[in-house]
Amino acid sequence: QVQLVESGGGLVQPGGSLRVSCAASGFTFSSYAMSWHRQVPGKERELVAAISTSGAVANYAVSMKGRSTISRDNAKNTIYLQMESLQPDETAVYYCAAARRTIWTTTYDYWGHGTQVTVSS
Repeated sequence: QVQLVESGGGLVQPGGSLRVSCAASGFTFSSYAMSWHRQVPGKERELVAAISTSGAVANYAVSMKGRSTISRDNAKNTIYLQMESLQPDETAVYYCAAARRTIWTTTYDYWGHGTQVTVSS
């Protein structure tokens, strides 16, 4: 059974930092590009960052470049997203996804259920 389980969400103050994690199971993790997405109620889900199977290549949304880092540990079947300088309009549910394609794909095979990140004072 495929599972993607996000964790690490919560309340963070504006300008603060947060790291979210996604633990995968039930598929060959090292064969899948992984990504983080976020969705605000009433808006479309958007890509935040993606990482290649080996971790050597990463892609970021323009708004996240320079203040976020996506990483993966294939030994632990886990990906991470470290975010800095968070702002209130980045309050969203953050999802991880897996794709047996390149990191540039817009088609994903598996999704997690998400973790809520709230940026507020």
